[in-house]
Amino acid sequence: MSSLTSGPLKELGKESYKWERYTPKQRFLRYFAYLAVAVILYWTISSIDIFWPWVWSAPVEIQDMIYRMIPPNPGALPEIIPALIETINIATIGTVFAVLISLPIAYFGANNVSPNKVTLAIARIIIVSSRSIDTLIWALLFVAILGPGPMAGVFAITFRAIGFLGKLIGESIEEMDWGPIEALQSSGASKGHIISYAIVPQVLPTFWAVAILRWDINIRESTVLGMVGAGGIGMLFQVAIDLFRWRDVSMVLFSIIVVVLFGEIVTSMVRKKLI
Repeated sequence: MSSLTSGPLKELGKESYKWERYTPKQRFLRYFAYLAVAVILYWTISSIDIFWPWVWSAPVEIQDMIYRMIPPNPGALPEIIPALIETINIATIGTVFAVLISLPIAYFGANNVSPNKVTLAIARIIIVSSRSIDTLIWALLFVAILGPGPMAGVFAITFRAIGFLGKLIGESIEEMDWGPIEALQSSGASKGHIISYAIVPQVLPTFWAVAILRWDINIRESTVLGMVGAGGIGMLFQVAIDLFRWRDVSMVLFSIIVVVLFGEIVTSMVRKKLI
């Protein structure tokens, strides 16, 4: 037996068995995909008008800008602090409005509880429209409607957040356990009691998690709304750049980082308490 396994049969096994990870067809498809990606990347880069001398000199420009920005100017704090407070207020008020508006939209946009297809379609259109338009575009629209100021920023934050909150809360409603609802329905409970005692308790953890997350996101987004005239710290940032006051720019950037860290700490504390 040992002579057979060590003789011609062993040599035949070595010659006939050769493991390959991909078949020839799979290798061809992979090479074709690599080539297609390379062509798309080349076409994308070539379609962008790049002034290469500026690209090559970018490291020197960055070094020069950092040199001009250090040290930050603490004398700008009397202007920065009120703008930061306004930024937080814009994010907070916008989040509150978005939560109040998104709750009925989430309910009507949930496929399993929406009264009919018309309300479902309307809610879905509102959700998609809100999420499709960026906050800065909303801000530009409301600056044109309401004029420059924090009110335009509040409405921009609100209209952007409605779709985010409505989609996630609506998905939570669609994924809830239907057993408690059927139990209340069989006992003759009203629609209001079903919502209060069967739907709300199941959706509440997701609601708090999504609302807190959105407030944190809104704080970040509200820091740039002032650059288009919608109030907040962004206005000071844009003015400092336009006037080449680079030490003020670095102070504004440092203040924004502090506010974002403050938002992270607050959201983590609230999440631990409520969720």
